[in-house]
Amino acid sequence: MSDWFRQAADGRITLTLHIQPGAKKTEFAGLHGDALKIRLAAPPVDGKANEALVRFIAEKLKLPKSAVNLKSGQTSRRKVLEVQGAEVGAIAAFASA
Repeated sequence: MSDWFRQAADGRITLTLHIQPGAKKTEFAGLHGDALKIRLAAPPVDGKANEALVRFIAEKLKLPKSAVNLKSGQTSRRKVLEVQGAEVGAIAAFASA
């Protein structure tokens, strides 16, 4: 298992992310230390980047937005998300996307 995601015994997966808001497009950008870097087109204003992040991860995993929860980092570039109902293999593939 990677440093940037962990699976709990109940199946929930915790992701550690480094976010770059205000990018040209929303995309995965490889690893950034012990976190997965994601570029977001949304600006870091009024929670728009957080909303875009949750929507992006949910779409990539083909899950409802309600399955993706921002646990910490509401005002930081470093964020921790909790995902329910996702496959570990699908999440691991993000690093090479």
